Amino acid sequence: MDLTRAALPLPWRGWVRLPREARDTLFLLAVIGWTVLPHLSHLPLWCSMLTGSILVWRAWLALSNAALPSRWWLVAVLLLACGLTLWSHRTLVGRESGVTLVVVLMALKTLELRARRDAFVVFFLGFFLVLTQFFYSQSLLVAFAMLVSVWGLLTALVLAHMPVGQPALRQAAWLSARSALWGTPLMVLLFVLFPRIGPLWGVQQDRLGKTGLSSTMRMGSMAELAADESVAMRVRFLGTAPPPEALYFRGPVLAQFDGREWTPLPPSLVTSLQPLADLRTSGPSIAYEMTLEPQRIPLLPLLEAAPAAPEIDGYRVRVTEDLQWYTDQLVFERLRFTARAHLTFQHGPLRAVPGLQHYLELPFGANPRTLAWARAMRRQSRYAQADVQELAALVLQRISQGGYTYSLTPGVYGEDGGLDAVDEFWLDRKIGFCEHYAAAFVVVMRAFGVPARVVTGYQGADTARVEGYTIVRQSHAHAWAEYWRSGSGWLRTDPTAAVAPDRILRSRNLQPEPGLMASALGEFSPALLQRFRTSWEALNNRWNQWVLNYSQGQQFDLMKSIGFTSPSWHDLALLLIAVFCALSVTGAAWAWWEQRRQDPWIRQFAQARRALRTLGLSAQSHDPPRVLAERVRARFGEHGASLAELFYTMEQQHYGRKALNRPPASLTRALRLQARYLQVEAR
Repeated sequence: MDLTRAALPLPWRGWVRLPREARDTLFLLAVIGWTVLPHLSHLPLWCSMLTGSILVWRAWLALSNAALPSRWWLVAVLLLACGLTLWSHRTLVGRESGVTLVVVLMALKTLELRARRDAFVVFFLGFFLVLTQFFYSQSLLVAFAMLVSVWGLLTALVLAHMPVGQPALRQAAWLSARSALWGTPLMVLLFVLFPRIGPLWGVQQDRLGKTGLSSTMRMGSMAELAADESVAMRVRFLGTAPPPEALYFRGPVLAQFDGREWTPLPPSLVTSLQPLADLRTSGPSIAYEMTLEPQRIPLLPLLEAAPAAPEIDGYRVRVTEDLQWYTDQLVFERLRFTARAHLTFQHGPLRAVPGLQHYLELPFGANPRTLAWARAMRRQSRYAQADVQELAALVLQRISQGGYTYSLTPGVYGEDGGLDAVDEFWLDRKIGFCEHYAAAFVVVMRAFGVPARVVTGYQGADTARVEGYTIVRQSHAHAWAEYWRSGSGWLRTDPTAAVAPDRILRSRNLQPEPGLMASALGEFSPALLQRFRTSWEALNNRWNQWVLNYSQGQQFDLMKSIGFTSPSWHDLALLLIAVFCALSVTGAAWAWWEQRRQDPWIRQFAQARRALRTLGLSAQSHDPPRVLAERVRARFGEHGASLAELFYTMEQQHYGRKALNRPPASLTRALRLQARYLQVEAR
């Protein structure tokens, strides 16, 4: 690949007619571009622009037959890239800076493709870059894109080994695909049997979900999640599935309010109140299997109410006073576990305790009109001595009959930075999403003197199941409320059900405006769009279950199915060794068979050369039969005439117009007999 000659512009005459070197270079550049493409979302802008410019420049050099730049230019660009990397990431060590530098180095290396070894460096940098993409995503689409990258890099590697000429790109692509397919069984065996271990790279925070529930809530945060149709969890009920209105997956419980944002109680307060959880269940329990996607908080959104912590390898789960199931580390990977829930339950203290005062606090000076409205209602004779449930019914009745509207786009409340967002919603505009209604309900109940708090999580699910799984999306993120009643504990109430009952009873979420493509397809055939989405999610679920979530437990289950009664790591190691031994024996047998099925004429020539070497004659693999015949005549004279004539016959039968596919057995016997005869004569 020496491109250091003078520039001779080449007219474009089609891909096939391009010079071999230019064609192979352009193909390699296209593969590099495809490999780098998924990285653009997390690379600095300067890196993407620099890499694209270098690849375009290298393509122009290939098409114009121009000389490559000097090494001083490359050193200068490399130093610039190192400086920009240090400026962007504040370090040259680590995952982000490392990936950035690898991308730049691979692009720069294409500018010094002067020898085959330079091309090999580019190939293996490309293979390494393929691996780094899985730092960021392990989805099915990314896996497919990287599979195409590997195929392209293997094809470029095959082209680099092909002899001079114009071999078809299709031929190289087929050879690389066939080689990869031959290695597929070994790859599958290693995947199935190799011991399951933790992540080989990165730290846990690197794999957190980019969206999902947060440990805080402000007015508008749930509406933002409602536009996210990505899957939050998949649930498979081991029995009759509950109705949609019973599907409350409990997330963060928020008690502190500063007028703008809701946050949890400090850990010290939660710890002091932990014995007060006091879950009381009744009725049958519901068993289910949950596949939880990575998320941003160390919490399991279990179906209300879970009486016990699920068992999850590598995680310790604890419950807090407010029935939140926290993990000892962030949920940085997809988890699959089984759990139980009681849909009929009560929890919390049955009598007033000091800790309840934290659920009565309101920010000083915030929302004065709402507080005045609550005081005015309490002064009315029929509400002066009302039970807390009657007060809750009063608030829900106002939401239901007071002209309120349920909307994904209610606009911004408290835009001026003040603390009167609830005033604006409750008394003026009356347009909001679930968090607006939950926040207003809690503020009003606290103004009534009733302990109350906001609970966030997920409510409802898709009505259609996918291969037995109920899908809960980020768009099912929801906020509801709990208030405390003496003798009962904490009671759940959902203010959204008062204004939008279909949201709770039938899981009919408000839908954001679809994109152009989805809108066009939906208008053409809504059923087709739904089938496409269902099929894709079923495929994604299989990928998650059988590839990304393939665990040690599944390995041991597989071993049980083939006869191991109580499999262990020791058994797994023995099975892996046995498989490798079997593969080695199979490979040796295959090599022997391949040797046996080679061209019979090659075996015939090899036997003839060995026979001549026993006579003391030189016989190399490149010597044709005619040369061997002349050597026999020169050494043995008339005594070797018969053997020499056999070599002439061999040449005629193999290379003549009426060539034979395999040597006659009579020729083989005659060669052997004549060689023995000359051995005897030589003695």
